[in-house]
Amino acid sequence: SCSTDKTSDNPDNSILGTWDLTALTIDEGTASDEEEFGQDILNMLTASDCYLLSLSFNEDLTLVTEDASNYLEIGVNQGGTGLDVPCPSQRDMENTTYVYADGVLTFIDDNQETVSVDLTISGGTMTMAAQELDVENFNAGGELIFTKR
Repeated sequence: SCSTDKTSDNPDNSILGTWDLTALTIDEGTASDEEEFGQDILNMLTASDCYLLSLSFNEDLTLVTEDASNYLEIGVNQGGTGLDVPCPSQRDMENTTYVYADGVLTFIDDNQETVSVDLTISGGTMTMAAQELDVENFNAGGELIFTKR
């Protein structure tokens, strides 16, 4: 191929696109109840194609965040045997700017604070520490797994 061809081999471009939070990976041996609860909730919602958090990284270095985690309603199912977690219809939309370089994502959060998060992108999967991203209900520990749309 020619050197002028645009390819996605540049690792700093690998973040471009929309990523949906699909899982929370935890250490089953040491995970807190809160981490296990978060993992169960995400698994249930992802199974029904409901994504609590979506991150859209654009070429102009804008980041659009759609976050439904503040609108989670967690109940017990009718039989009392498990959780009932309907997909939230409401989402908070945030627009900010970002920089992604050398495996570190830096952005300004809704409190106007600069946040830096170490992340790994492998193919269509992006992984980052749950505590670093600090998403409501999913910040106890473990790793957040995002899947590229």
